[in-house]
Amino acid sequence: MDPRASAFWVRLKANRFAYTLTILTTLAVGILIGTVISYGVKGQEGKKASDATPLTIPSPTQLSNQFSQISKQLEPSVVNINTESTIKNTRPRRRGAPNAPDGDDENPFDDFFDRFFGGPGGNGGAIRERSLGSGVIVDAKGYIVTNRHVVEKADRIRVKLQDDPPGVLHDAKVVGLDTETDLAVIKIDGDKTLPIAKLGNSDGMQVGDWVLAVGSPFGLSETVTAGIVSATGRNIVPGRQFQSFIQTDAAINPGNSGGPLVNMAGEVIGINTAILTDTNAYAGVGFALPSNTVVQVYNQLIGPDHRVSRGSIGIMFNAQENPAIARVYGAGSGVTISDVTAGSPAEQAGLKVGDTIVSVDGKPVKNGDELVADIASRKPGSKVVLGFIRNNKKQEASVTVADRAKLFAARLGEDEESSGQAGPKESKLGLSVRALTQEMADRLEVPAGKGVIVQDVKPGSFADDIGVARGDVILEINKQAVNSDDDFNRISSTLKSGQDVVLLVRQRGAGRQGGTVFLAGTLP
Repeated sequence: MDPRASAFWVRLKANRFAYTLTILTTLAVGILIGTVISYGVKGQEGKKASDATPLTIPSPTQLSNQFSQISKQLEPSVVNINTESTIKNTRPRRRGAPNAPDGDDENPFDDFFDRFFGGPGGNGGAIRERSLGSGVIVDAKGYIVTNRHVVEKADRIRVKLQDDPPGVLHDAKVVGLDTETDLAVIKIDGDKTLPIAKLGNSDGMQVGDWVLAVGSPFGLSETVTAGIVSATGRNIVPGRQFQSFIQTDAAINPGNSGGPLVNMAGEVIGINTAILTDTNAYAGVGFALPSNTVVQVYNQLIGPDHRVSRGSIGIMFNAQENPAIARVYGAGSGVTISDVTAGSPAEQAGLKVGDTIVSVDGKPVKNGDELVADIASRKPGSKVVLGFIRNNKKQEASVTVADRAKLFAARLGEDEESSGQAGPKESKLGLSVRALTQEMADRLEVPAGKGVIVQDVKPGSFADDIGVARGDVILEINKQAVNSDDDFNRISSTLKSGQDVVLLVRQRGAGRQGGTVFLAGTLP
């Protein structure tokens, strides 16, 4: 072999060995360094974990359970109320009816009309309506307090108790209704003693007190919400002297009506009745009728007459106090009469518009609420001595108290013999009417203070036959102006069988001629 070639291979082997040794040494050092670094990191992680403080679960006894205790105590006495009603709808405008052209009877005024009367104003047929509400058992024999609007006009009322199996419902009957307070008493029959709620004294409630609302909002039974008393003595319906509410921000929704408002002693201090909202759902403002009012109404509704009897002398006055009235009529306090009902005890006793009542049986009267509360609590037929001021002179008059429901039957929309049940009074013509609100008058283009609006028409009646429809505005009957429901009732009550009757009517909506027309016929 060439010596030079031999030397080349010797050098190559020596270099390869050196390279291999270098690579192995580098790998060994790298592994050692990585191990040291990894050990250091793991050591640091272990050190951090050992410094952490373990979490603990607090003892349940440290949490407030007052709400849950009250809920468990009260829920068995709160019931779900299911009602079924047949809602009568107006018949479709038939061909050949006065002023009814051929074509579609769809009426663009229906939505507007429904806002005021809560039912369909379109084409005919009966509608089966189902609704839900709440109630509270106050007597172990099955007596339940709820709202009048929950059960009124219901064909069937059924009650579900908390411990009932699914699908089990108890038929209930109405014991009594009260229009003025929107309260009702119903009763279920059973073979067992029912759990009852304890009633409290609503006069003890103050703004800021905690309260719970219990009921079935949107059909969700046994729902409990919490809030506070936001205000007391709220009057939300003008002219309703007996509806002075407790205001609360406890969530109240459709279906809560008739359920209880409860204080922190587990006592019912109100019946949830209404909400103030633009969406028909909870907006933070709810109203409950005070328990003290509930007790007074309940005790009369379970009585022999099953109705609430309230005294009245037949006067009206401003709901809001105004010092200017007292100054002009010469009395520092008291109630200044703004109207005297014809034929009422006040008129018979000689009281007049402008007189200021300052005392009842010698007891001073400061405002209208005091006067109404005093007179309403007296039995019809009893006598009171009213002190009043006329032309700056003090006088007295003996007045016989009348039955408020009978005295104001037309204004309250009640039949005198209806035992407090609601509903517009049907006339000889076969229709019922209601006074026009300003919004109705504006929308229907009727001069303010003119006419009454038809709320319902009895199928097959005289009004139905001549073409009167729900939503029409009656302006005259036989040339006599009809500017109020009192005018309508007075004039229609004088009509006799066989008499010609001509109504001046402003019709509503499409599918009809519209405008003001005469509708006429001979009364059967």
